[in-house]
Amino acid sequence: MSWAAHDLEPYVLRAKLGARISLPFCLLGSYSPDIATKWLVYGVSLGGDQVRISDPVQFHRGWPGVGFTHSYAFGVLMSLIILGAFRSRVLAFSFLIGQWLHVTSDMLDSVGVMAMFPFSTVHVSTDTYAYAGELGRLSDAHAYYTSLGGICDLLFVMLLIPYWRVLTRGYFDREVITSDPAFIYLRARVGMLPCRMLYHTSAFFGITSVAGWLIWALVWNHWHVDWHPGGPNWVPNVTP
Repeated sequence: MSWAAHDLEPYVLRAKLGARISLPFCLLGSYSPDIATKWLVYGVSLGGDQVRISDPVQFHRGWPGVGFTHSYAFGVLMSLIILGAFRSRVLAFSFLIGQWLHVTSDMLDSVGVMAMFPFSTVHVSTDTYAYAGELGRLSDAHAYYTSLGGICDLLFVMLLIPYWRVLTRGYFDREVITSDPAFIYLRARVGMLPCRMLYHTSAFFGITSVAGWLIWALVWNHWHVDWHPGGPNWVPNVTP
């Protein structure tokens, strides 16, 4: 699981592809595999009771389970639904590319994804860093930011640096609000300021998350890094 790539990748795409990308729908695609599932992987308190899936790895990435959301076919299906609903190729393409990037980046962890579902339930994984979602949010953060996962997040931040102008107010006012169909629709209904805030939220969250979690793991807690492939070694090997 990536902690920041899904927040930052759509901005690089917007900078590279311009008006061919609707940022809100690209972000929606990027978040879509985890929107309704990740809180159950970590567990959540409801009315004093802890709600959590008994087998979070199987639920999140497997079949039976909702692992199909981490497949390329899921992106195609949802994009066709968006195309039929909004009659916009830009919105459909933006969702598709965002979801496909999520699927591809999640191949980096040790569990991987059923990329070719429903044609195959085989998991595709590079085993770059350990999947630790089943251990809970804080333990997952510990594992991720002391392994090559933290390096991957830093690389995503660095990838955005050459395109820093895409994060400026001037770029949004000049390039985005005049060409992005989602923001054109929203501006007519909620005004310019909420649109600007929405545009910058994900990038701000992604960048500050990387900085905050790295400081928490490496400076505040003084945890040692483990940069060997598949690390850290204290995380149990799990499969769906």
